[in-house]
Amino acid sequence: MDNQGLAILATVVAGGFIALQAPINAGLGRAVASPLAAASISFAVGTAALVTITLLFSAGYGGVGGASGLGWVYLTGGLLGAVYVTTALITVRTLGAGAVTAATVTGQLVTSIALDRIGAFGLTERPVSWSRLLGVALLAGGTFLVVRGR
Repeated sequence: MDNQGLAILATVVAGGFIALQAPINAGLGRAVASPLAAASISFAVGTAALVTITLLFSAGYGGVGGASGLGWVYLTGGLLGAVYVTTALITVRTLGAGAVTAATVTGQLVTSIALDRIGAFGLTERPVSWSRLLGVALLAGGTFLVVRGR
């Protein structure tokens, strides 16, 4: 398998993990009786895992100083993740895992096409084509069907 194939496979597996994340975190939220506490616990466990992986498989945190020269927007990824995790663990009870995942992917695709179009954050500019718009429309239709098909 070439690098692109491996990248696609890894991303599909990670996408599956996102589908698992919402119902697992919702169960955590029920156990601790608070969605915000559940999100905090989830991020604490994730942070501990990342710190461990970083210390084991890289040169430690010596390169962290490079973040000081970045614009503030590049430091908001964790905040955006916290918003997603909290929203998903609250809405999965109402929508179900399939609908939360479908809506998440739709939001990701629409936003990423817009980011590609303007070349945001150093991305290579990519035009909005009819095939991309059709993909968004089909995904939006699929999301509607998944949500309504409860």
